[in-house]
Amino acid sequence: MSAYLIKRLLQIIPTLVGITFVTFLIIQLAPGNPALVKLQMAGEGGEMADSAYTRQIIDQTRKLYGLDKPLPIQYLLWVKRVMTFDFGTSYKDHRPVLDKIAERLPITLQINIISIFLVYLIAIPFGIYSATHPESFWDRLLTLGFFFLYSLPSFWVAVLLIMFLGGGDFWDVFPVYGVSSIGAETWPWWAWLPDRLWHLVLPVACLTYGGLAYLSRLARAELLEVIREDYVRTARSKGLSERVVIFKHALRNGLLPIVTLLAFLLPAMFGGSVIIESIFSIPGMGQLGFEAVLSRDYPVIMAITTISALLTLIGLLLSDILYALLDPRIKLE
Repeated sequence: MSAYLIKRLLQIIPTLVGITFVTFLIIQLAPGNPALVKLQMAGEGGEMADSAYTRQIIDQTRKLYGLDKPLPIQYLLWVKRVMTFDFGTSYKDHRPVLDKIAERLPITLQINIISIFLVYLIAIPFGIYSATHPESFWDRLLTLGFFFLYSLPSFWVAVLLIMFLGGGDFWDVFPVYGVSSIGAETWPWWAWLPDRLWHLVLPVACLTYGGLAYLSRLARAELLEVIREDYVRTARSKGLSERVVIFKHALRNGLLPIVTLLAFLLPAMFGGSVIIESIFSIPGMGQLGFEAVLSRDYPVIMAITTISALLTLIGLLLSDILYALLDPRIKLE
């Protein structure tokens, strides 16, 4: 087991380097550059874009950010800094990238961890019920409802929730801006916590319903397949109760594909939170990444990509370990 873990941890390094290298090339191929964007934001673009003065400012800005160096040199310098846990400074406000991420990451983790917990808490019981009552009225109703939810785009649902529950045209029940009330940071924790949870209701709902629908149908399909296996029939023939057959014998094998999905769920929700955080004005990683792309803030984009890739690789490693725990036939070698 320990040898397997060491081997997998060593494999993470070249994989992560490859991901960051491809991301770096894609960013460089995108139109525009930080120097020109910064110049336009300062109001120096437009009619002056072709003047010698403007070109001089662009050249000086490129030199300041190190963008005048060849691409391989830029990438190697970035890797050298990352090896010392230094993601550089933001082109937008010249703040250390790690400081900006440290401010935003806890908020995004709060939203996504709550969402993932709710997805698994609700989806697996519904999937088990549907698999054990196939083609029943409730199974068909759940299937129809979950397919309907899965087809709804999150941004559209967010707008509807704001209109109906956020003080739009109907009820003013939930806040639709930020993650806390003004001055909440000075409140005691027993007042701060309910306020934070109340602010997160609508964003978490938007992040949860799609994964809930998909995971529930996946759990149903996998458990239906496992129930038809010979060893499940043998367990029934031994006189075991249906509850013991399902939860002790069938469910463990039926959970294996769901464990695999867990490895990709958190990074996927990081991507989905870009839209939700922008709509609800939540200062998280999604909003930070969106603003970084608009301003061509390369250090921030690379840092977010690296963190997302690392989360995915760690998730894959955890899924392999959970595989072995759920199914003793699987050996980690």
